Amino acid sequence: MPTSTTPAIERIARVLAGRQLSLNGEGSDPHASGAVDASWPDHVDDAYAILHTLREPDEQMAQAGDVATWRRMIGAVLERRP
Repeated sequence: MPTSTTPAIERIARVLAGRQLSLNGEGSDPHASGAVDASWPDHVDDAYAILHTLREPDEQMAQAGDVATWRRMIGAVLERRP
């Protein structure tokens, strides 16, 4: 299975920054990659909050896979929080 070399928190924070800054989201910058690179750390707390919320799968998610594995995976990220 392919895995990302970029930590999950950074990926989520980058999405949040991109949505805020990019013309493709709610922003106005048609070329926001540089701004996203600079501002994603400002979204780390929000990224952790999202993962904290997702640590418990909903019913549809639970039916699709192993709940214990899901909890361990999300927990592994949350445990690294500084």
